[in-house]
Amino acid sequence: MTIQQAAELLGVSTQTVRRWEKTGKLPPANRTIGGQRRYNPSALITSSSVPKQEAQPTLPYARVSSHDQKDDLARQENILSMFCASHGWTYEVISDLGSGLNYYKRGLKKLIQKILNKNIKRLVITHKDRLLRFGSELIFSLCEERGIEVVLINQGKEPSFEEELASDVFEIITVFSARLYGSRSRKNKTLLKNLKEAVDDTHKGDKSTAKSR
Repeated sequence: MTIQQAAELLGVSTQTVRRWEKTGKLPPANRTIGGQRRYNPSALITSSSVPKQEAQPTLPYARVSSHDQKDDLARQENILSMFCASHGWTYEVISDLGSGLNYYKRGLKKLIQKILNKNIKRLVITHKDRLLRFGSELIFSLCEERGIEVVLINQGKEPSFEEELASDVFEIITVFSARLYGSRSRKNKTLLKNLKEAVDDTHKGDKSTAKSR
């Protein structure tokens, strides 16, 4: 069998098969003249060195607040995919594009449904606030109740208290100003622009203070 056929038989990616070869868990039966791997089907099925795949998948969750953060969403998805693949987990990435104060996002609703039905083995996120701005602990409690593991990767430096507070205020005002004036109104856009400048100034002030220390 080719490496692609072997991966499909085992229910993993070809990258996982290559990693197992590097660690000595699953060497190919032989190689062709051109150096391509070939695997024995019966050996794949009976091999005790191949980690058994979990019956329930891991669910990595990624989220950003706005369309201009799509690059960050792709970065989160890549980090989550690489993290899960490195552990040999079967996974399905769920992504959302929306405010951390919105509890009706499609991906979040799908995630909660899977948790309630115990259809996943673990939940993986890069940071706690990627799940929800407020209320992440409730989701974590549901996971604990259902025996679902929660993994926080925590890539990069955690935001300071002042940065988190400024971001929270920005999220809240964004939601309520959109309801009050309309998300596309000039008044709403002006308000959000001024607010974003104030938030950016807060972040710059935090960094300057940290340097002076």
